[in-house]
Amino acid sequence: MRLPFGLLVASVAGGLLSAAAALLAMPAASMQFGLVMLLALLGYVLLHRGARRVRWTVAAGVGLLAVVAAMRLLWHQEQVIDVGWVAYGPAAETSIVGRWRDAIDRQRLAALGVALGVVCLAAGVLALPSRGRRRGAATAVLALLLFAWFGLDSTQEFVDHPLPELLGTVWPALLAALVSMGALALSGGRADRRRLLPAGLFLLSLTAADMYSNLAAVWSGWWKMTNPDQDPFLVAGMAVGASGEASLQVSSAVETAIALAGAGLAAVGALRSSNEAADRPGFPLTGDGNPG
Repeated sequence: MRLPFGLLVASVAGGLLSAAAALLAMPAASMQFGLVMLLALLGYVLLHRGARRVRWTVAAGVGLLAVVAAMRLLWHQEQVIDVGWVAYGPAAETSIVGRWRDAIDRQRLAALGVALGVVCLAAGVLALPSRGRRRGAATAVLALLLFAWFGLDSTQEFVDHPLPELLGTVWPALLAALVSMGALALSGGRADRRRLLPAGLFLLSLTAADMYSNLAAVWSGWWKMTNPDQDPFLVAGMAVGASGEASLQVSSAVETAIALAGAGLAAVGALRSSNEAADRPGFPLTGDGNPG
């Protein structure tokens, strides 16, 4: 078994184990297997023959997603260590609000890492040669429908909360969603024969939309806690329901599977599309005389 193929098999196994661990309510194990999956995928991309046109952009995208996975695993371990006795009174309320804000900041940082990773993958899509507009019509329509659903789903958050503060918090997740949908729209005309690239970008678009929904919901609860005059029924220290009840809600296992499968399919699809384009007659050559 060649090393690149072995890494691909390890990546698939890691993704399956990550989803299974999430299904069994084992978040730490799920994050660990997810990190293993992304690192194995990164090794596969770097050792893959050919695909010089997109190798480094795809590797950068997968690497950033792996960094985000490592940060989330570290944060989860810190959260487990910090669990202690529950306090009461004003000091407890301040502590709750502070921890809530820290959680939001960490989610924003993770969303920014995902957004940068998606930007790198989108750059890889743009580097692929176009194979005709007709091939991309279906993905363009799908991306528009997804964008319309995303826009309607997020309208309630814009109405119920101050727009500048909301956008100042969720903009990394919003950027990830918009870039992934844009890459999906362009991927049809550049896709490989098995359409792995648009399938992966579609799953990444769902992941980014869900990430935006989660971040907006967490911020909404924090905003209501720190602005009790906006909700006369809110009692400090009690759990509050966030707005956006119609937002996408999936189980942890399905959410994990979609995110990891999206990254894997998009990366492998971009490499396959580049290799297939290099095999076509008349494909442009690089300066060293080899296919790009």
